[in-house]
Amino acid sequence: MSVSPELSSLVVPILQRHARRPDRLVQILREVQEILGCITDETAGHLAECLGMSYAQVLSTRDFYAFFYRENRGRYRILFSDNITDRMLGNRALFEHMQKRLRVEPGKVSADGLVSIDFTSCTGMCDQGPAILVNNRTITRLTPQRVDAICDLIQRGVPLAQWPEEFFIVEDNIRRADLLLGTPCEPGKAIRAAVARGRDGMLGEMKLSNLRGRGGAGFTTAVKWEACRNAPGEPRYIVCNADEGEPGTFKDRVLLQSYAGRVFEGMVIAAYTVGASHGFLYLRGEYLYLLQPLETYLAGMRAAGLLGRNIAGVAGFDFDIEIHLGAGAYVCGEETALIESLEGKAGKPRVRPPFPVVAGYMGKPTVVNNVETLCKVTEVAMHGGAWYEAIGTKQSTGTKILSVSGDCERPGLYEYAFGVRIAQVLEDCGASEAIAVQVSGASGVCLSEREFGRRIAFEDVPTAGSFMIFGRQRDMFEVARNFAHFFAHESCGFCTPCRVGTTLLKNIMDKIAAGRGTQYEMNELLRLQQVLKPGSHCGLGQTAGNAVADTVQKFRPAYERRLAETDFVPAFDLDAALARARALSGREDTDAHLGEEA
Repeated sequence: MSVSPELSSLVVPILQRHARRPDRLVQILREVQEILGCITDETAGHLAECLGMSYAQVLSTRDFYAFFYRENRGRYRILFSDNITDRMLGNRALFEHMQKRLRVEPGKVSADGLVSIDFTSCTGMCDQGPAILVNNRTITRLTPQRVDAICDLIQRGVPLAQWPEEFFIVEDNIRRADLLLGTPCEPGKAIRAAVARGRDGMLGEMKLSNLRGRGGAGFTTAVKWEACRNAPGEPRYIVCNADEGEPGTFKDRVLLQSYAGRVFEGMVIAAYTVGASHGFLYLRGEYLYLLQPLETYLAGMRAAGLLGRNIAGVAGFDFDIEIHLGAGAYVCGEETALIESLEGKAGKPRVRPPFPVVAGYMGKPTVVNNVETLCKVTEVAMHGGAWYEAIGTKQSTGTKILSVSGDCERPGLYEYAFGVRIAQVLEDCGASEAIAVQVSGASGVCLSEREFGRRIAFEDVPTAGSFMIFGRQRDMFEVARNFAHFFAHESCGFCTPCRVGTTLLKNIMDKIAAGRGTQYEMNELLRLQQVLKPGSHCGLGQTAGNAVADTVQKFRPAYERRLAETDFVPAFDLDAALARARALSGREDTDAHLGEEA
């Protein structure tokens, strides 16, 4: 297709840098948008032609991700994090204040084309919110004063690079350190320890450790590695899942910011054990600020002989890592959706089997591990599987990092040996007035006060790491409603139970919030859970109703006080909808109204 010389000259260097590979489409789109501000249909068509792809394929990928725009969204694109913890910290009032200052409607671009403001899902800053993204750059601890300062900078047209550095500070907030967070590690020590054990020896130590995945599912890491190692096909791949999108989770952010060596060395050890030659770190788009420091760290590892060719002096041990940045899709935290995104496609979960360990990236054997899991691998390499297995509980070995946020005095990261009681965590973080804890994010379990004696462990309360606390002043109905909106927004639309079910769930919660709900709607909420859980294709849909089902059971008064007294009230008021017609016809008599007898 014919395009302007200006467009072609801007796009060509990006295409060349990615060797015109269709599987790099997500990265290409991201870099093109950084230059052009958006990806128009014309740009998409040009990219399709240059990459040898269909126009429909490029549009499908562009339109799937929340951070890709088909139209310009202004010089400054502002997204307010709308997780429940940000709401608890007053993000909505700050949003309205900025909206009035900048004179721009939500979701639209200002009349002068300068700025747009809108909401996005959790940005991984729950311990230091409210947070916003400005052109995908993170700003934390928003206050009315900071909002005013940002508005002044925007109205003066100050480039983002010249904004005050303190706006962009992201703190670790490590409150309790244990084996991982509290133990320094010499660069290369874990890799050398693994090499000394040998490939078979390292796999044996992993089996002894009973290390289970820290991404939530808790699959045994050694079993996954061995399956990939024994699967036919070359090359093999190691993928680090750093698409930390679960509301309330931010542990991976800290590990990547301050413990990157542990993450990357864990990937190298995994590659050594299974015989992989290439690795990917899939970094969520909200963590753009980490991209350059991580690239710099990888360069240092290559210079030290810990990455690249003949790693640690072992002839033929060749392995390298590249970073792919996501573009705003919670579902890409699911391993097959993540692999689809790595291949340049819309991140829709695959049908399984085959599983990634047999047919993953480009159809080749692939191990996908969570950031924290890979950090724990280094502990097993250095100290041995028996040492590691002795920590925690029989079914949940080692330590677990919790991302604590919400109604507590000291939000941040807390590391404990598995088996710690919920009550202990609440005491340590200063949450004396808690009535509920949402463990493992929106998709997890909501615990009431009567359950605070339960333990964090795969055999009791499993978790990917999120630990959101709600005090006595909180309305648990509104908490569940926020989660219902989150899942309806994040559903990829692949399967009908999830696509339709999450929307119905959201609509029913909104109907109850509007005072038009009845016992009929309460029954429908639980019925929908019974459809979503067994019928959805992936974990997003299967867990989308968890928070609603838990809060209906444990905090039912929060729902019932909103219910109408009748058996059923329609969500749509037809009589009110006809008001305009009555006004135009001059009719306000009884016969012009519905449901009224003469």
